[in-house]
Amino acid sequence: MRILITNDDGIYSPGIAALAKIASRFGEVRVVAPDVEQSSMGHAVTHSRPLSYKTSPVSFEGINAYRVNGTPADCVALGTHLWSDTDVVLSGINMGPNLGNSMWHSGTLAAAKQAVLLGIKGIALSTPVGNTEPDFDRLAPYVERTLEMLLPVNELTLFNVNFPEEPKEIVWTRQSVRLYDGTIVPTTDPLNRKLYWFTVKPLEEAEEGTDRWAVERGNVSITPLRLDLTDEAQLESFKTMHPLK
Repeated sequence: MRILITNDDGIYSPGIAALAKIASRFGEVRVVAPDVEQSSMGHAVTHSRPLSYKTSPVSFEGINAYRVNGTPADCVALGTHLWSDTDVVLSGINMGPNLGNSMWHSGTLAAAKQAVLLGIKGIALSTPVGNTEPDFDRLAPYVERTLEMLLPVNELTLFNVNFPEEPKEIVWTRQSVRLYDGTIVPTTDPLNRKLYWFTVKPLEEAEEGTDRWAVERGNVSITPLRLDLTDEAQLESFKTMHPLK
């Protein structure tokens, strides 16, 4: 199995090194990651300038690794072009969770989505980060078990996986969708110029069976996703209410 690994935290992230080490037990691994952090980049792709890649400045213990002057989605597009018979793309382990609505802007998940758009299975993996780096040694057995479950899946699939700080069990979940109160927090820089931070506050509790609900209870969350955003129920309802030729 040929496994391409990327992320949105950049080539220097300890999360991608931890994932590459574990994934190497399952097949041949190659790392292609952004040269700088690209968190919350979403599914942006670079079309206004050419992309290039260079050998990674950090060692991945015998694994070929490269840095790209582009987004996570760019890394997958370029990586699979250079390594055309890639079997699966792993994105992560992200430094920070990607739960619920954050899937919409996650660069980590976008890399896995880009893989599926290219006809390759994609798996995004994330974990919370606090005042210190995540304990990747503690997470390693759960990452390995998750890959044991998902890598043999033959269908063209997209998975979003989130690991709590101290995992208990692995559970199947659906995406948490809840309303947020968007807030702008004003501040100033050292020259007293106005700056603004955008933040959100959830207005609802996480619903049982969702990814956020699972991680809040110390469980690893695995959510199968799809690229088709069509609301089938609404589509049928509107076709009945407003029939068109």
